[in-house]
Amino acid sequence: MGHCTQSQFQPLNIAVLTLSDTRTFDNDTSGQYLADALIAAGHRLVDRKLIKDDTYQIRSVISQWIADEQVQVVISTGGTGFTARDNTPQAVSVLFDRSIEGFGELFRHLSFLELGSSTVQSRALGGMANGTAIFCLPGSTGACRTGWKILAEQLDARHRPCNFVPHLKPVQG
Repeated sequence: MGHCTQSQFQPLNIAVLTLSDTRTFDNDTSGQYLADALIAAGHRLVDRKLIKDDTYQIRSVISQWIADEQVQVVISTGGTGFTARDNTPQAVSVLFDRSIEGFGELFRHLSFLELGSSTVQSRALGGMANGTAIFCLPGSTGACRTGWKILAEQLDARHRPCNFVPHLKPVQG
């Protein structure tokens, strides 16, 4: 067994954040996909929010989740593009204790296989803060499917040779 694996699945507490100036919970297919996928994988959806793509609102919500002893993983969707309205990377990256460079790199590789060179404009990223893993995905449902391909394995304690589970804060109670 790898040094970072367990023999049993460990459900994680995951929060989902949608960043959009136009979506509502009724038409947020990306956030809903992530919520459904993590629940189907056996994890717990502990919170879900939808806010405007505003740097300070993003930092506020994610900072609260980082400080929350019950939130182990944050997945956001939206705001990672290259337009002036896309604020997620600069809002979130300053909160990281450590960046997970490989997440964005692998996301763009998989996205390149699906979409071609337009993926260079994706600023998907990941990092760790206070024992909380944070992953920021583009706003399209297709991009969330691509991101979940990576996250489904990396958030599973059984995945070998390693995964993120041992690096997450333990949930109390």
